[in-house]
Amino acid sequence: MAFEIGVLKIRVGIGYDVHALVEGRQLILGGVEVPYERGLLGHSDADVLIHALMDALLGALALGDIGAHFPDRDPRYSGISSLFLLERVVELIENHGYCVGNIDSIIVAERPKFAPFIPQMRINLARALKIEVENVSVKATTTERLGFEGRSEGIGAQVIVNLEKVNP
Repeated sequence: MAFEIGVLKIRVGIGYDVHALVEGRQLILGGVEVPYERGLLGHSDADVLIHALMDALLGALALGDIGAHFPDRDPRYSGISSLFLLERVVELIENHGYCVGNIDSIIVAERPKFAPFIPQMRINLARALKIEVENVSVKATTTERLGFEGRSEGIGAQVIVNLEKVNP
């Protein structure tokens, strides 16, 4: 979706991702290792927050999804840092003449509690996105024990972003 505001062109994207919680994996969210007895299952580090963010960024410019850019059948991406992949997506966004305006995100999980880790997540995301930390919102919520997240079977994340045309 594109809006014309004066000469400023804005694009908006939304991303959603989920991963199952499993034994034997680190729990990485927003580029932060969160101490927990289980981690997220995935080909990369399975950072569900950053995966949702990348899909939102790519979607804002109709550039497909992260699977199209970083296929899970490609061994180059096995165990790779999602922060590294996010930096590649930001380069792609910049190559299309856009920069990130702001993001709003939410992590959905019954456990663990994320409040102590959110400030560092915001810093990590702001650095990778090349924006001020004040333009990065990360929140966490539970589902009151409903659904797969409520049963602590997995973690979900949703993100909305706006991109601004650098040279309108």
